[in-house]
Amino acid sequence: MTNRVAELRRDTKETQIRVRIDLDGCGDAQLSTGIGFFDHMLDQIARHGLIDLEIDAVGDLHIDGHHTVEDVGITLGQAVAQAVGDKRGISRYGHAYVPLDEALSRVVIDFSGRPGLHMNVPFKSGMVGGFDTQLAFEFFQGFANHALVTLHVDNLKGDNAHHQCETIFKAFARALRMALTPDPRAAGVIPSTKGSL
Repeated sequence: MTNRVAELRRDTKETQIRVRIDLDGCGDAQLSTGIGFFDHMLDQIARHGLIDLEIDAVGDLHIDGHHTVEDVGITLGQAVAQAVGDKRGISRYGHAYVPLDEALSRVVIDFSGRPGLHMNVPFKSGMVGGFDTQLAFEFFQGFANHALVTLHVDNLKGDNAHHQCETIFKAFARALRMALTPDPRAAGVIPSTKGSL
């Protein structure tokens, strides 16, 4: 399998974002979005997905965090799509359950080529630190649309919004890692009866 690395920029009137990703890394992260809790969640993706991740984002945080979080999701999705290429040899599907104290979440991902997000996370608080919990949906929507994945995100239990959010990001990381792992029994094969994804 070739080197699965990508680096790209997204510049708009609302945000300027640079993402560099190595899908076969060891979980190193250099993150700066201006939203501390969001950086903490992105760090979970790197650490538990074993992805080396650099994200520098400057956004219109004087308005709110919406554009920054959404555009990071978009740019990260684009970087993953570029790094994974034609998906030859990957496992394609991934799933994970992750607990954190009283919270439990499940994430399932398919590198289907058909973008779609189905998310059910009844957050118990609107804010965690400086992070609006509504923006978790915007992040995953941007990612799914641009990584071209089908993504199911469900928080099954939880009373603390920090724990709810952290479990969905950790489960996302583990599901992503599973889906992107090379399948030794199907090396060089596109995992679809159609022959393309």
